[in-house]
Amino acid sequence: MPHLNEPKLISGNANQPLAHAVARRMSMHRGIEVGLVDARVERFNDGEIFVEVYENVRGEDMYIIQPTSNPANDNLMELLIISDALRRSSAGRITAVIPYFGYARQDRRSKARTPITAKLVANMMVEAGIERVLTLDLHATQIQGFFDIPVDNLYASPIFALDVMHNFKGNRDDLMVVSPDVGGVARARDLAQRIGAPLSIVDKRRGKPGEVAEMTVIGDVKGRTCLIVDDIVDTAGTLCKAAEVLMEHGATEVHSYITHGVLSGPAIERVSKSVMKNLVITDTIEATDAVKACPNIRIVPTAPMFGQAILNTWNGTSVSSLFDHKTLGPIYEGMYSA
Repeated sequence: MPHLNEPKLISGNANQPLAHAVARRMSMHRGIEVGLVDARVERFNDGEIFVEVYENVRGEDMYIIQPTSNPANDNLMELLIISDALRRSSAGRITAVIPYFGYARQDRRSKARTPITAKLVANMMVEAGIERVLTLDLHATQIQGFFDIPVDNLYASPIFALDVMHNFKGNRDDLMVVSPDVGGVARARDLAQRIGAPLSIVDKRRGKPGEVAEMTVIGDVKGRTCLIVDDIVDTAGTLCKAAEVLMEHGATEVHSYITHGVLSGPAIERVSKSVMKNLVITDTIEATDAVKACPNIRIVPTAPMFGQAILNTWNGTSVSSLFDHKTLGPIYEGMYSA
């Protein structure tokens, strides 16, 4: 049943440009101005986080837009404290819009005496008063089961499919979607099915954590334009190495479509010197000046999809309709022609 009140947005400091972009998209869809709730999220001198909400939020349907990206601990605490402030101000419902869900890589006990941090973070969010989570491309889909509240996990592959069909109109028959490891096959297969392309895999063997000892290409990539698909690019070492291996096996070009551009440490330098023609990422993590300046990194927006997802959640309509690139096409009007 639709709410009588308008949805209200509030943002921490993690990615304010995305929060403002979502507000603009929602304003276009609603035909009325949707802004961010006036609040301050600041630090005490010792680094403690302080939040004050200046507007009345009693009974309101609140959406906190806050990726838990670097610095992950600060941004996570901002999210929790904002939620606590809203709960104590009698907000009607609190939804956390987390474009990039940090700590998702710690989703199981990979060896003895290690934590499952994703579960711990889920518990903290529920205790802080968050009643629903909206996120994009969780590193492990089973994390949805760590929550005892509804979790809507959106996918970047419909956006990437629109981008591929727009930018590779002339050579769609030459495309080959590549998973950079066996664990990411399902994600790569999803994009391959959307664009009607075959699938290949780069099988990597690690000598020790953080180092790739050997890579083997499964599938014939000779003469193909390869599209590497993954959810996270961090230091970009594995990604750049995979691109080199594909070129050595006869690929004509290598492009990468990665949802979350963490891009830490030497990542930008590696990407700029890589044989990859383009690295396409989304804006779930606010781009640094170095990322914006890198000539072979391109950023696609997620605000149209998040704006529509928030409206669908608020209005009680389907969020899964946004899993289809044909549905997203009109939402991204002007960006991608048919």
